[in-house]
Amino acid sequence: QVQLVESGGGLVQAGGSLRLSCAASGSISNIDAMGWYRQAPGKQRELVATTTSGGSANYADSVKGRFTISRDNAKNTVYLQMNSLKPEDTAVYYCNANGIFGSGSVYLRRNYWGQGTQVTVSS
Repeated sequence: QVQLVESGGGLVQAGGSLRLSCAASGSISNIDAMGWYRQAPGKQRELVATTTSGGSANYADSVKGRFTISRDNAKNTVYLQMNSLKPEDTAVYYCNANGIFGSGSVYLRRNYWGQGTQVTVSS
């Protein structure tokens, strides 16, 4: 079994900062990509930022210059530093991991999600 455990969400005023963390544990062979997605009430889940094991990163246009994604491959952990937060950043933030994971004696490419952490930005 593989688990993604997120932490760091909360309530912050506009202009403030938060740092999200997501640690993967379990039968892990290799995680190619880890990232963050968010879903606001009444909206579809959208990509925020992703990073590969090689360190390349991809950001949604709405967060470029404000958010920074980083990763500790040795700890299978991904971080999202969020600065200059805006009320429109309010959402549940989900961690995602895509790679080779074990199920019993079989290792397959799978995609896992965390349980989500609430980020609320007040105006």
